Amino acid sequence: MFERIPLERASELPIWRRPVTLLILMSIAMPVSFATWSALLNNFVIERAGFTGVEIGWLHTVREIPGFLAVGVLALLMFLREQVLGLIALVLLGAATAVTAWFPSFGGILTVTMLSSIGFHYFETVNQSLQLQWIARDKAPQLLGWLVAAGSAASLAAYGILVVGWKTFDLSFNIVYLTAGGVTLALVAFCFLAYPQFEAPHAQRRHMVLRKRYWLYYALQFMSGARRQIFVVFAAFMMVERFGFEVHEVTALLLINFVANMIFAPLMGKAVARWGERRALAFEYVGLIVVFLAYGGIYYFGWGVVLAATLYVIDHLFFALAFALKTYFQKIADPADIAPTAAVAFTINHIAAVFLPAGLGYLWVASPGSVFGLAAGMAAVSLVLALLIPRHPEPGHETRLRKRFAAPAH
Repeated sequence: MFERIPLERASELPIWRRPVTLLILMSIAMPVSFATWSALLNNFVIERAGFTGVEIGWLHTVREIPGFLAVGVLALLMFLREQVLGLIALVLLGAATAVTAWFPSFGGILTVTMLSSIGFHYFETVNQSLQLQWIARDKAPQLLGWLVAAGSAASLAAYGILVVGWKTFDLSFNIVYLTAGGVTLALVAFCFLAYPQFEAPHAQRRHMVLRKRYWLYYALQFMSGARRQIFVVFAAFMMVERFGFEVHEVTALLLINFVANMIFAPLMGKAVARWGERRALAFEYVGLIVVFLAYGGIYYFGWGVVLAATLYVIDHLFFALAFALKTYFQKIADPADIAPTAAVAFTINHIAAVFLPAGLGYLWVASPGSVFGLAAGMAAVSLVLALLIPRHPEPGHETRLRKRFAAPAH
């Protein structure tokens, strides 16, 4: 870890010590903890702490505060390299996950959630920056698809163990959380010891960067954060509250999600490379409009559990296309803006996430279907914005509007 190697010389290293391999390992270490925490969360808070929609809304509001404060990464980068900060964030995520079951109260769960969320969001901020710096533009869609698949494989392994072992071996929340957090910590220790520090060719700015020409990227990030919260918070909660799913049933559903991601994420990467970010994101948002409207129909028309489970899988699959936003930014960005803009984008992504879960928790108690109707509206706004992305975005041609209203050449 104390050895420094320029990125252009990384190809001289064995394959297992190259930057992309490190990105794969980190992509595995994060979901082992986070996906396990997510799989058990709704059952844990309902069975052990008696949560309702109000408490789960507040829990996710607290969970998103570190995302809103992701610009704090820029302050830490004054003292730490991005690669080191990313691994430290994973340590915090793994440790907080390991002790989650020790605090089965509203205050205790919120405290541990805050700590794990700091680790998760700060890692994701740095990880996004490293991906865009370490992966060449022409290979980014395909490799980002494979990174999604690697994370899905890690989640699949964790969920497979839960599905098979939860009742067979009478597993407890404590054992599962400790194991998941411990695996993450072990992987991080290996990453610290086995890899040098890679130096990207473009030094990153260490101050906040807000550029007018990135406005469409910022707007898409804002809408993505608002829309995603409804899925993350309320879709899984619905499966437990309305249909009485148990831990192994929720986990089986998530397992199906990650099998689908393993298969389709690399294909989606090829699709983005071939068809462009505009078409990929438009396809995602049209699909999400349909899915969210159908979620609402479950409450208004009494549609059953099979449809709800199917929609949950499709919903999760559409969100895998979100890496098209990363490749869009990579194409329009000044290379020195990647790290600070990753931090700014995470903050923008979480503006709505800080207040939406708590506010919608109260709406959920009165009208669950209205929550999903609101999500469909957000997806429609995202669709309009996505259609403004050029077929071949680049610096100076960030949106179709910019080209349309540009002054004619003389």
